[in-house]
Amino acid sequence: MEPQSLCSSLEILTQHINTIIDLISSPYHCFTVVLVAFLATLFFACRRKAPIYLIDFTCYCPPSSYRLPLAMFEENQLYDNMDPDAVAFQCKIMAKSGFSEQTSISPSLAQIPKIKALSFALDEAETIMCSVIKDLFEKHNINPKAIDIIITNSSVFCPTPSLSAVVVNKFRMRSNIMSFNLSGMGCSAGIISMSLAKDLLRVHRNSLALIVSTETLSLNWYTGKVPSMLLSNCLFRMGGAAILMSSRVQDKHKAKYKLQHIVRTITAQDDQSHGCVYQQVDPENKEGISISKNIVNVSGDALKKNIASLGPLVLPLREQFLYLFSIICRKVWSSRRISIYTPNFNHAFEHFCIHSGGRAIIEAVERNLRLRKQDVEPSTMTLYRFGNISSSSIWYELSYIEAKGRMKSGDRVWQIAFGSGFKCNSAVWKCVCDVKPDTATAWRDTIHSYPLDIVRKN
Repeated sequence: MEPQSLCSSLEILTQHINTIIDLISSPYHCFTVVLVAFLATLFFACRRKAPIYLIDFTCYCPPSSYRLPLAMFEENQLYDNMDPDAVAFQCKIMAKSGFSEQTSISPSLAQIPKIKALSFALDEAETIMCSVIKDLFEKHNINPKAIDIIITNSSVFCPTPSLSAVVVNKFRMRSNIMSFNLSGMGCSAGIISMSLAKDLLRVHRNSLALIVSTETLSLNWYTGKVPSMLLSNCLFRMGGAAILMSSRVQDKHKAKYKLQHIVRTITAQDDQSHGCVYQQVDPENKEGISISKNIVNVSGDALKKNIASLGPLVLPLREQFLYLFSIICRKVWSSRRISIYTPNFNHAFEHFCIHSGGRAIIEAVERNLRLRKQDVEPSTMTLYRFGNISSSSIWYELSYIEAKGRMKSGDRVWQIAFGSGFKCNSAVWKCVCDVKPDTATAWRDTIHSYPLDIVRKN
């Protein structure tokens, strides 16, 4: 470049720099630049997803007077003029269920004869919900009026006013609280409630959300003879949980967990899946929940589809590569002798909370995911101590892990729930602090005696 051209270019550059300096030096233009920078920062901050925290949760522990030992179950059914064959079938199922003598039912179902009334169902729901919410609020000194979002879920019991309205009334919450009640969503409704809370908390930032998961038994006890409908009497027991989630920045340091992922799968497009868990009436016009014998296979199919979406989000690249490589090998060589690689989920999670829907469900998940016995211990012990407590079971399992002192900062938890429809939902949490064992939990009186070796009866 010639010296004259170089001098000309430098003069032009100097002029541009001086012009920018003059603009910035002007008070009006300086304010404009600052305002644009502030708006740009605010825009990108708003586009970033707000982190969702789990502050804490509480689980309902029924009093010992609500217990349902096998002998009491058999006696009540016989004295209630139930068909002897139906009673024998239920006792056989309960003997194989993996339940202890500590599982509980509503007092109204222990009466002879049983009284199925709306008033008893409302009393049961209010007892559970108010107990867990009160414990949660007192534990963290929370004013009910500070709650911005309330979500309740109960699959079969859906009164008017709704259960969420009952909570607002009992705790005198604000008139502008966002209130939601989910019904008919089955045992996976707890994670569906979390998904709804997550979306609302990200839209309405700096908010608190209270979730209450429960199921009432008072109106849902089946008194007929159909075996598939008698199963619900053998499996479902009394329980519930309250969960406090937040998108407030100030809650970061007192939260236990941070939400990583929620993945929901529904297979209702398939008739077999849709009818797997079904509310209906029998030939004697008695209402109940029918549970298909294909439920384990249906659950397995739903879990595979759920993992197909969750796996790429959580599994290390090595596990994803091995899985993909095994599929390619099987396609290329067209040989069934080449098995598809099952990823090692212990490389993605330290803890597993599998819905305690029944012993067969837990064992199928353990087998298909090649989990260790200690991985399914929280689910097995929850089923043994409390039975199938529907959508709240995953919280009893998380409470078990905490009560054992196993939850450490950085640990990842995978909650898996199955429900009618058929649905398989997953939630992944990351622990943000070392969780100390809490003496005021549903496991407070018995945690020292677990785990137990449960003898399987044939």
